[in-house]
Amino acid sequence: MTEAVKASRPMRVVIGCDTFPPDINGASRFAERLAAGLVRAGHDVHVIAPSYSKRYGTFTEVHDSSSMTVHRLKSYRVVQHKTLRYVWPFTLKAKTDRILKDLKPDAVHINSHMIVGRYLIRSAKQQGIRVIATNHIMPENLIKYSLVIPRWAEKVAMSLAWKDTGRILKKADVVTTPTRKAANLLESAAGLTGVLAVSCGIEASNFANNSPTTNTEPRILFLGRLDYEKHIHNLIKAVALLPKSLKVKLEIVGDGGEREYLENLAKDLGLENNVEFRGHISDEELPKVYERATVFAMPSIAELQSIATMEAMASGRPVVAADAMALPHLVHDGDNGYLFPPDDVKAFADRLLKVLTADQKELDRLSENSLHLIQSHDIDRTIKIFEGLYSGEKQEENETADNLDTYSLPIGSLSKTISRSIALARRRSAKLREQAELARRELIARAEDTRDEVIERLEEVRDDVAFAAKKLEIRVRKGVKKAAERLRREELP
Repeated sequence: MTEAVKASRPMRVVIGCDTFPPDINGASRFAERLAAGLVRAGHDVHVIAPSYSKRYGTFTEVHDSSSMTVHRLKSYRVVQHKTLRYVWPFTLKAKTDRILKDLKPDAVHINSHMIVGRYLIRSAKQQGIRVIATNHIMPENLIKYSLVIPRWAEKVAMSLAWKDTGRILKKADVVTTPTRKAANLLESAAGLTGVLAVSCGIEASNFANNSPTTNTEPRILFLGRLDYEKHIHNLIKAVALLPKSLKVKLEIVGDGGEREYLENLAKDLGLENNVEFRGHISDEELPKVYERATVFAMPSIAELQSIATMEAMASGRPVVAADAMALPHLVHDGDNGYLFPPDDVKAFADRLLKVLTADQKELDRLSENSLHLIQSHDIDRTIKIFEGLYSGEKQEENETADNLDTYSLPIGSLSKTISRSIALARRRSAKLREQAELARRELIARAEDTRDEVIERLEEVRDDVAFAAKKLEIRVRKGVKKAAERLRREELP
């Protein structure tokens, strides 16, 4: 184990990622919010991640309103995936060696063991730097994008992939993953011990609103990557089974390799007027899509947590999700939504119908319970835990509040006292969000005013330069003309 440093001073932390914004996925968003939270806590944060274009190098970038240093490594697009990129591994070790020697960080935090994390952890251990590793990956999710593994060999490949995961992660001083169920899976499949369950966390106030959940104009929302393991085809098929009289709208936000197939499926099922594919949206628009939804749907069978589901809960929306992997940790059946057996489209449609036809009292109950449960996933607590893990200092709690026994107890209806406190917190958070939005707009307006002033001044300078250039041109012409006349006079006999 690497010797820990004391956290009595701001730390320098290097976060290694195979995916980072502008990539849109759970691991990317976690790394972004963690890095930004650490910056706000006063730490010096450096991120090592693939480039997202042909431009690579070291840049100062702003993520989640925080400025940080990002070391963008030259990368290449994965042929069989629409957005995924990879770094050429054979020269990577030399790059991670150099970056760590230059930075001399207190801790390295890898968020993937696939490529960047694999070589970064080697460099860190050789230089005696403390390493924290967080696992967001299930090998099953990667098999789909392999060009070389035939279907009959997938089980063997997955077994080998899990063993490789364990081999790399055992080098870390501490290993975490977002939920206890994911931790148990990592321990049993990869042969690890002592894996900590630390929620990705969420800044719930960013999604707070005063809009009650309503099914007057029923709207289902899915937000995430449009890839096979998300099983979005089951959602579209479930919507096709709902009564036409409901006039349900399905909003699908995100992009991925399955988009064209899903668009064609919606047309084949006669849902082209019911299903809207939004593609990627801005951070400013993100809270609004949750706010206008009646219910959030997550049919994925391979979620180690699901940040999108947490955002929906923070928006006070019920969730219907597959009873698979870590989703039951967020969706307590009958409390803040409903679970359905994976790939059971009819059961999926039935659970959606329960929410879409519920009375307002029931919708309010589901909404309140979502808001209640999400409190255990406070990102400030997540960041505090990681600060302790980076420094190696002993903490009373190394896991987030969603691992307490009370979190899993049935809720039913909240007490009036808790209900009132949630309502009050919701109003306050919504007010803060409104104030933050106003402040953001004012900053943008000021920036635009400043830009207009700069443009106006540049235009003035341009006019001055053009005028001076014209005067110079006239003087040059006159000079040339005089010189030519002088030469002609000299040539005369």
